[in-house]
Amino acid sequence: MDDEEADLREQIFHNNVREQIIFLLLFILLYLLSFMLIEKFRRRDSEDYFTADEDEVKVYRISLWLCTFALAVSLGSALLLPLSIISNEVLILYTDTYYVKWLNSSLIQGLWNHVFLFSNLSLFVFLPFAYLFSESSGFPGCRGLRGRVYETFIVLALLGVVMLGLAYVISAWLEGDRSGIDALLSLWTYLPFLYSCVSFVGVLMLLVCTPLGFVRLFGVISGVLVKPQFLRDLNEEYYVYSFEEKTIRRRIDTSVATGAGYISPEPMYVDHGDISAPVNANLSRAKDVIDQHCKETPLLRLRNGALQAGLNERLEKIVAMRKEVEKQRKTSSLQRNVVYPLAMLLLLALTAITVLMVLQNALELLIGIKALPLSTRQFTLGIASLSKLGWAGATLEAFLILYLHAASLTGLAGPMAALRLSPRARRTPLRKIIGACAVLVVYSTAQPLLVKILGITNFDLLGEFGRIKWLGNFKLVMFYNALFAGTVTLCLVRKFTASVRRELYNRVHNISTGITNFDLLGEFGRIKWLGNFKLVMFYNALFAGTVTLCLVRKFTASVRRELYNRLVENVNTVAHCVSFLNN
Repeated sequence: MDDEEADLREQIFHNNVREQIIFLLLFILLYLLSFMLIEKFRRRDSEDYFTADEDEVKVYRISLWLCTFALAVSLGSALLLPLSIISNEVLILYTDTYYVKWLNSSLIQGLWNHVFLFSNLSLFVFLPFAYLFSESSGFPGCRGLRGRVYETFIVLALLGVVMLGLAYVISAWLEGDRSGIDALLSLWTYLPFLYSCVSFVGVLMLLVCTPLGFVRLFGVISGVLVKPQFLRDLNEEYYVYSFEEKTIRRRIDTSVATGAGYISPEPMYVDHGDISAPVNANLSRAKDVIDQHCKETPLLRLRNGALQAGLNERLEKIVAMRKEVEKQRKTSSLQRNVVYPLAMLLLLALTAITVLMVLQNALELLIGIKALPLSTRQFTLGIASLSKLGWAGATLEAFLILYLHAASLTGLAGPMAALRLSPRARRTPLRKIIGACAVLVVYSTAQPLLVKILGITNFDLLGEFGRIKWLGNFKLVMFYNALFAGTVTLCLVRKFTASVRRELYNRVHNISTGITNFDLLGEFGRIKWLGNFKLVMFYNALFAGTVTLCLVRKFTASVRRELYNRLVENVNTVAHCVSFLNN
């Protein structure tokens, strides 16, 4: 009996050691990947890293390590559900295989618990410490690295008191039975509550970013792949850029040779813009990248040296666009005519499947077939497949989850750009790296909740993820599913009908501008209020309504007069009858 207990304890010990080694190896892999990503984007100059102050270098390194840790945790959180789904299917397919014995429920459960713990630490401890540590200067009389550490810990402790007090107020407002002194003293219980609030904010953020990401993915793929010939004429674009390049070179040579402070030769259509007007955005993806960080100045307004500088800058951009189009012209017809349509169809199919699965989940929740995402039961891997289609359905679910990740990150680029947190290669300061890591941690912690709320998979949320209370609110989950499906559908309809709506608008605008297309000449064409679209539209509508009303009044006058006489006669007859009956 003692030997069996010893063997059991030894087996438990070895299993625990094996799981910790797997966790460590996985964390090292994610940490190295995160470090490579941050190294690609962080700024390398005297303001951030290359400084003569040794304390600044240590502070920068420590803050960068904490950011790398947080990014590694966010990557692990994003891969939780796909890894768990694939692990379950592997255990079902290879039940008796010796090489997958290490893959068990305890390992996956421990992985979820570690990610939850490290996500809390990253969000509430490490990232605030990194920011405060990088901004600290130390106390008077206690400068240096030690003084900065003291200042950071004190400010972080004060910030923690404020956050716990705010959590207590919110908890007491939502749950009246937790407003006592005992609840105030149990500080550890507020960390999951704060995490629940942050995850709720992240889920709301994904409700906006994910539908936008679905639409923007089509644009991203269109920019990466070359469109077929019937959608994009690369030869025409190449000739346009070549002609403009030659024209600008002639203008530069003329300006250098003659010293002229004006453009020569002059543009053909001066009244319709200038030669520095942006080229059509659909022609080249490089133009969008260039115009993100610079705003062009009309060259017709430049003189002397500024004109030559503007022409040279314009020439560089045109040469870059011409080289890009020339490179795209060399792509094979197979890639243009087969790969691009297949990629578009794949994106459309994945988006349609996602919307249909969300609608099915909402219908099953409404009928009562499926339970709410809140889960507190213990899940065991390798018992049954998570999909009715077996391993193929589970693989599709994992692929859809990764597709949701890609769409969410693509849609998240817009808000991050608005907050000025978008990373730029080798030009991102430490503050923006900390802010971007914080946003990614919030996003990654909300992603498993989003997948479970939408019903993409039947895999239950493990650990503390499944105990978040607002996941058990039926009205909230139903409203989220309906709003998500409606938003994605609306964004797709708006995306694929944009050209049709633009053409209809142009047709209506052309019709409403006048009966003839002959332009007003001289000073008549320069009257400013003729360019007010709302005024012209209102005038056309009022004119058409007035003419129609006058015509109807003219040609229905006799009919209206006859109807009026008949009505008067009927009223008089009724009045006589009533007076006769009264007498």
